[in-house]
Amino acid sequence: MAAAAAAAAAAVGGQQPSQPELPASGLALDKAATAAHLKAALSRPDNRAGAEELQALLERVLSAERPLAAAAGGEDAAAAAGGGGGPGAAEEEALEWCKCLLAGGGGYDEFCAAVRAYDPAALCGLVWTANFVAYRCRTCGISPCMSLCAECFHQGDHTGHDFNMFRSQAGGACDCGDSNVMRESGFCKRHQIKSSSNIPCVPKDLLMMSEFVLPRFIFCLIQYLREGYNEPAADGPSEKDLNKVLQLLEPQISFLEDLTKMGGAMRSVLTQVLTNQQNYKDLTSGLGENACVKKSHEKYLIALKSSGLTYPEDKLVYGVQEPSAGTSSLAVQGFVGATGTLGQVDSSDEDDQDGSQGLGKRKRVKLSSGTKDQSIMDVLKHKSFLEELLFWTIKYEFPQKMVTFLLNMLPDQEYKVAFTKTFVQHYAFIMKTLKKSHESDTMSNRIVHISVQLFSNEELARQVTEECQLLDIMVTVLLYMMESCLIKSELQDEENSLHVVVNCGEALLKNNTYWPLVSDFINILSHQSVAKRFLEDHGLLVTWMNFVSFFQGMNLNKRELNEHVEFESQTYYAAFAAELEACAQPMWGLLSHCKVRETQEYTRNVVRYCLEALQDWFDAINFVDEPAPNQVTFHLPLHRYYAMFLSKAVKCQELDLDSVLPDQEMLMKLMIHPLQIQASLAEIHSNMWVRNGLQIKGQAMTYVQSHFCNSMIDPDIYLLQVCASRLDPDYFISSVFERFKVVDLLTMASQHQNTVLDAEHERSMLEGALTFLVILLSLRLHLGMSDDEILRAEMVAQLCMNDRTHSSLLDLIPENPNPKSGIIPGSYSFESVLSAVADFKAPVFEPGGSMQQGMYTPKAEVWDQEFDPVMVILRTVYRRDVQSAMDRYTAFLKQSGKFPGNPWPPYKKRTSLHPSYKGLMRLLHCKTLHIVLFTLLYKILMDHQNLSEHVLCMVLYLIELGLENSAEEESDEEASVGGPERCHDSWFPGSNLVSNMRHFINYVRVRVPETAPEVKRDSPASTSSDNLGSFQNSGTAQVFSLVAERRKKFQEIINRSSSEANQVVRPKTSSKWSAPGSAPQLTTAILEIKESILSLLIKLHHKLSGKQNSYYPPWLDDIEILIQPEIPKYSHGDGITAVERILLKAASQSRMNKRIIEEICRKVTPPVPPKKVTAAEKKTLDKEERRQKARERQQKLLAEFASRQKSFMETAMDVDSPENDIPMEITTAEPQVSEAVYDCVICGQSGPSSEDRPTGLVVLLQASSVLGQCRDNVEPKKLPITEEEQIYPWDTCAAVHDVRLSLLQRYFKDSSCLLAVSIGWEGGVYVQTCGHTLHIDCHKSYMESLRNDQVLQGFSVDKGEFTCPLCRQFANSVLPCYPGSNVENNPWQRPSNKSIQDLIKEVEELQGRPGAFPSETNLSKEMESVMKDIKNTTQKKYRDYSKTPGSPDNDFLFMYSVARTNLELELIHRGGNLCSGGASTAGKRSCLNQLFHVLALHMRLYSIDSEYNPWRKLTQLEEMNPQLGYEEQQPEVPILYHDVTSLLLIQILMMPQPLRKDHFTCIVKVLFTLLYTQALAELSVKCSEEDRSAWKHAGALKKSTCDAEKSYEVLLSFVISELSKGKLYHEEGTQECAMVNPIAWSPESMEKYLQDFCLPFLRITSLLQHHLFGEDLPSCQEEEEFSVLASCLGLLPTFYQTEHPFISASCLDWPVPAFDIITQWCFEIKSFTERHAEQGKALLIQESKWKLPHLLQLPENYNTIFQYYHRKTCSVCTKVPKDPAVCLVCGTFVCLKGLCCKQQSYCECVLHSQNCGAGTGIFLLINASVIIIIRGHRFCLWGSVYLDAHGEEDRDLRRGKPLYICKERYKVLEQQWISHTFDHINKRWGPHYNGL
Repeated sequence: MAAAAAAAAAAVGGQQPSQPELPASGLALDKAATAAHLKAALSRPDNRAGAEELQALLERVLSAERPLAAAAGGEDAAAAAGGGGGPGAAEEEALEWCKCLLAGGGGYDEFCAAVRAYDPAALCGLVWTANFVAYRCRTCGISPCMSLCAECFHQGDHTGHDFNMFRSQAGGACDCGDSNVMRESGFCKRHQIKSSSNIPCVPKDLLMMSEFVLPRFIFCLIQYLREGYNEPAADGPSEKDLNKVLQLLEPQISFLEDLTKMGGAMRSVLTQVLTNQQNYKDLTSGLGENACVKKSHEKYLIALKSSGLTYPEDKLVYGVQEPSAGTSSLAVQGFVGATGTLGQVDSSDEDDQDGSQGLGKRKRVKLSSGTKDQSIMDVLKHKSFLEELLFWTIKYEFPQKMVTFLLNMLPDQEYKVAFTKTFVQHYAFIMKTLKKSHESDTMSNRIVHISVQLFSNEELARQVTEECQLLDIMVTVLLYMMESCLIKSELQDEENSLHVVVNCGEALLKNNTYWPLVSDFINILSHQSVAKRFLEDHGLLVTWMNFVSFFQGMNLNKRELNEHVEFESQTYYAAFAAELEACAQPMWGLLSHCKVRETQEYTRNVVRYCLEALQDWFDAINFVDEPAPNQVTFHLPLHRYYAMFLSKAVKCQELDLDSVLPDQEMLMKLMIHPLQIQASLAEIHSNMWVRNGLQIKGQAMTYVQSHFCNSMIDPDIYLLQVCASRLDPDYFISSVFERFKVVDLLTMASQHQNTVLDAEHERSMLEGALTFLVILLSLRLHLGMSDDEILRAEMVAQLCMNDRTHSSLLDLIPENPNPKSGIIPGSYSFESVLSAVADFKAPVFEPGGSMQQGMYTPKAEVWDQEFDPVMVILRTVYRRDVQSAMDRYTAFLKQSGKFPGNPWPPYKKRTSLHPSYKGLMRLLHCKTLHIVLFTLLYKILMDHQNLSEHVLCMVLYLIELGLENSAEEESDEEASVGGPERCHDSWFPGSNLVSNMRHFINYVRVRVPETAPEVKRDSPASTSSDNLGSFQNSGTAQVFSLVAERRKKFQEIINRSSSEANQVVRPKTSSKWSAPGSAPQLTTAILEIKESILSLLIKLHHKLSGKQNSYYPPWLDDIEILIQPEIPKYSHGDGITAVERILLKAASQSRMNKRIIEEICRKVTPPVPPKKVTAAEKKTLDKEERRQKARERQQKLLAEFASRQKSFMETAMDVDSPENDIPMEITTAEPQVSEAVYDCVICGQSGPSSEDRPTGLVVLLQASSVLGQCRDNVEPKKLPITEEEQIYPWDTCAAVHDVRLSLLQRYFKDSSCLLAVSIGWEGGVYVQTCGHTLHIDCHKSYMESLRNDQVLQGFSVDKGEFTCPLCRQFANSVLPCYPGSNVENNPWQRPSNKSIQDLIKEVEELQGRPGAFPSETNLSKEMESVMKDIKNTTQKKYRDYSKTPGSPDNDFLFMYSVARTNLELELIHRGGNLCSGGASTAGKRSCLNQLFHVLALHMRLYSIDSEYNPWRKLTQLEEMNPQLGYEEQQPEVPILYHDVTSLLLIQILMMPQPLRKDHFTCIVKVLFTLLYTQALAELSVKCSEEDRSAWKHAGALKKSTCDAEKSYEVLLSFVISELSKGKLYHEEGTQECAMVNPIAWSPESMEKYLQDFCLPFLRITSLLQHHLFGEDLPSCQEEEEFSVLASCLGLLPTFYQTEHPFISASCLDWPVPAFDIITQWCFEIKSFTERHAEQGKALLIQESKWKLPHLLQLPENYNTIFQYYHRKTCSVCTKVPKDPAVCLVCGTFVCLKGLCCKQQSYCECVLHSQNCGAGTGIFLLINASVIIIIRGHRFCLWGSVYLDAHGEEDRDLRRGKPLYICKERYKVLEQQWISHTFDHINKRWGPHYNGL
């Protein structure tokens, strides 16, 4: 093989070198013989000679002396010696030799088979690359990464399992048979048998040659890899060079790959070869005398060195190896001290250029570190082929072939261990190569492809961890990787900060380059044994915390205060992804192993080092107690590690919380940053960060989004809950209000000044602060809820916001990201909780055509008892979702009659707190909070500004929480006695809410601006009193300052905790955070309040209800209510209900409160203090009421408007609902009006259409091939799903008509042929309208305005497309309305009493008049232009059937066929018959009348020469000249071969319009006679010879009777006798018998046959009459359809009695004696059949009974389609298409977007849509399960007709769940196809530019 590569090399660069030792005949030697001889020599006991001989041969054959360097652009090319030889010849030769030698003289294929026989195939091990379709079964998997190939999956039994199909992203391998990764129950049939026992031993001589040949072969490969690799110039190896080398080596690597596929026996030989160290040493050491080997060894050393790696032994050669830039390394031990100190900032860093562009101003930071840990980072020593092969694989950036070869070997256990160790040994090198790589994405995928196979196996991972320090290596390598992109942190103290963070703008983070390494790390941490080692190793934990601290505080946001930021950085994606992947996921992995008591030690370790890292962090950023203003980072992974391990410790390990908590001072520091984030969230939602651009909103949303929330906001809130439960409550509460910047607002005064917040933001920030407190106090996620309760709460919250599909629920419910955690989506608990809380709504359709998916909606009892607004607020990404939940809740209460008005969020009972967190409730019982609540209640009552209902709601919620969680019932006595002493600060006596509620506050001193109304000069003495007796207090009431309060507490805590009292607080930012008292323009005033919380609540009740004295204590009527306060009547309601509920709870908790409430109610207080019962007060109340009413009115109006709009949309869009149509008839039906009046929807005027200002109908013209798809069987064809099934289009309507036309054209005159048939079965033009009219000049200006409109529309104005200005229906032309009378009161309609002979003459005369085109009026111009539009709608090939191109006959044929197409399609829309009668759905909006005018006008330009007018042949007897037919070369088409319906249209369109009714009837009668004769002729051809002669005689006997002309028997016998004069019946071939039904023809069956033959004509004619004369169609039963239509058309004589069975012949009305004209007609056929009997017979048979068109029938299960088509090769290019699709009309397989199948710039789908559907294509995209519609130049995604078990689509098969056909959806699709309404119903269209 070496020869091979060398030869190729020579071809590229050097010449082929000479091979002196090889005689010319050497290569010609018989290889097989040589091989056999060598094998024999080696089999001898003493085989040295044989071995040497083989070595010599291999030296020659695999000679590596041809320098491959040339191929890679090396300089040695010139040195290569000369020589000839073809380029690939030597290469082939070498491989041939190897195959021969391996087989030892036998045939190579037999050898392969022999080896395979010894394969103990217990494992599948099939390796696949990206995009392969594989399966994953969670029920059978042990490792979450388990995957199976399709074959193993389908052969195993996975019914009822939780499995899905997926597209491999990085590649993978099949795990079937590997019990480490999956349960044995899931193995497939092939791999179930543990077959090692019954496989015979491998005979020694079978693989003996392999053991000798393969080492040389692999060595050769390595030499090429060495030779081919050239150290790149400055910028990294050029892709091209590496790829060139790899291309040359393709055959060799494939050869190795084939060897691995021979099974276990060969693999074990390969393993021996690859891992044998002696072999490697002998061959590669470069010490021998072989110059070539020496040289390649040198290249190898150079490559090592350039990679910054040393080869231990070579230190002497190269002196001391200098660490190359970028690989500075930290030892695990040395790193701890080094983090703090910053090394030099060095910009000579090798990869600096790519980091600097985004953040030019930030310098990268390098950590300098004393000790080098070279063992991990810089040393590599190769001891075997395997190791060096992997080295080159990495060097060449993981070529796919090499990866596949290395993975194919994995089923060999010994190899697996060796390879894993080698992989770990190269781990650091992989990281370096990955960082430099330009194709890091591809490379990442290949790395993971390998590593996931190695590290998913717990046993192996444990072994490597023990033997190769896997964990040390991984952590160090990760640390190193991140180290290259550190910058200085600007958090807190920008100048002096020593903290470094990763720079999120770097490519490394932006492109997620780190993910392969992180994902490996997460993978190995999922194994318990590995995770335990990690958690026990203190050094590792320290290093890991250092790694995590790189992310602490990254992506810092600074609030822009002046200008809008000019460049919105998008780095936050990178930051969130990095924290989730690099920090949170490993954390969840570790947490999953800390579930039991025995693991307490691990938690203590983590918490200890986490706290140390946090302490270091606070020191590094110089943090004391105040966070820097206006900056926030969402990334605090250290805080979150700490929080989650604390939670786990308490929840699962029964650890005492206090034993792992730090001191108070540390807790105070810990709470600052998470609290800062909560405040910033409120600021962002208050639009205070709007100058930072949209991305800051993006961060706020991502922080709470379902994939991130349980690693971000949940731990933050939990940490704050822990801090709150341990810190002083007053300190905590005041901190909260200070962080939210609303301290100044909390004053009793009506005016205040806020130094830190604009007035417009105050309200929302106050709401934010209170909402945060509510969440903090009521959330129990980590404080005592079980996993199932959490899951239920999350699910209820999501379902309350909106109905959800199953998959979106799975997606929205946060699960621990580590897949091994308890709740796996789709697992039992998920499904059971879902069925407990939700009902399933099956997928439905709306009339507009939008398709719903299957949805889950909350059960009624969930709304009633479990709706939790707090959880909803916590989990909403968009604020509108909270509103949506409340609206749904309101609707539920209204519907169930529980509450009629606008309810408030319900108060929900909470799960009980875990004892460790009981301290949290002290927040509710601290004076600070009570003062705040009191102040807010007072302000709301006094109508101060900036307070909302939301604030009141939260205040009441907090009071209620306090009452629910109060201390044990306090004794009333104690409260009364201890009053005065405890009331030291003149606000509240104690800290219990229950007693503080009743405490009266008389006076409060406030600071107010000079201008405030409160400023009074005199101050009363008594300041604060309890109602039990006043007492004097020193001085007056104090101003209460939250900030001062917080400072004081902070001081106390610090002094308590640090013995060094000299550590006084530096009030760093006191200038900014001034206490409210410090502003000079404030003055002090004393307010008289005289209220308690209870009295305020009662007054609020009055205020909310708008009535005085509205509150009456319920317990006065029913004392029981106090004992059992949980009353359902209070559970839902508005503010009034909430107040009542609170007062009831307060009373039931304390007798004193009860007494005081009664007292207050007795006093009958007016709703406000007496000073202010003013008109103004009343005014505000009125105002509120008025507002409420206005709001209700508005709601009502909106609702009404919405319902109107909905009904309009339905009528405008719905194609199938005749009932609810707005009457948009084109014509009005008052008999006195003589002219039709039209409304123009643009200018709004109405009037008749005139010659100079015509009105037109808005129409859509489209080419259609739906008619052509009719077949003659009812069952639709099935979509082929195996190679055998095929669909042939021979039996479609279009094909049959095509064949007939070409047959006629072969034997008859062309112009006559074109009058004998209709075209338009394929590519016919269908015209439909929405029924709206407009002036044509208005339309032109409308088009002009559209053209100038810059908005991107979904249609192309240049092609004349537009939407109807009124109903927005898609249209592309305007059909002019012919001026003139209405259809209904047509004077021509009155029947005349003329005889049929007279009428026939008149018709002939009228047709003979030349049709002059009317004078040049606007109307005639429009008629012309619309005709042009109609022609251009379809392709030329569907218009031109004439043999002479451009012949006028073409146009003539095309025009009457347009009428035919529209009539036929309407018939199909009515279901294929006219039984239903009445005006059809399309009736009101039909434009056939107008269309007929346009067509008639144009057709009359072509007069048919009266000689050839078929009318004469039908109504006159001619001289029969036996010679006539033969002079002409091609005769005219015999009249019996004409299509009667076509004749009808020609006759009618040739008449001047408007047509008289009696002329119409006359034409129909004449044509019916021809039709009937055709029916008889066809019948005669179809029956057998005996039948014929029987009928002939039977009929002849009756010929003389009076009504012989109306008896079918007589007529039939006559037709038979006339036709038998020719040769028509003589050719009774066998094939004819096949057509004949062997049934006995009874009179009944013959009658039915004749009726069926005539019915299609009668239906079309009746429709035509309905449109031309406006007569309604009668409805009837199917069996009487013929007679009803016949009498409706005037074919039946009026006096006809219906008693005896109906006979179709009675409709006949012969214009000339029947037998004469029949003789004449048959004569034409006779003369033709004399020459062409076969064809003559075929043409007599007309297929008229077409069934309705259908799309193909699809299989029940989507998998059957997918498995067949996704691997199917394209017939054009024989490749498997990337996006295969299949046409649902005809089953053709096409490539979507495939460039290979492109023809003249049209891709295959577009082309097919033109050929199959004349521009309309319906394709099922195989890989996406979606249907795509192509309509002309636009396309749209229609949706999917396959849904999963939960009624959901699975677009792109992302979820991979089994899909089943949804029959209703498929019906809708078919309906839209048949009714041509794709354009109207589907809204999202886009241009495809022929690229599909």
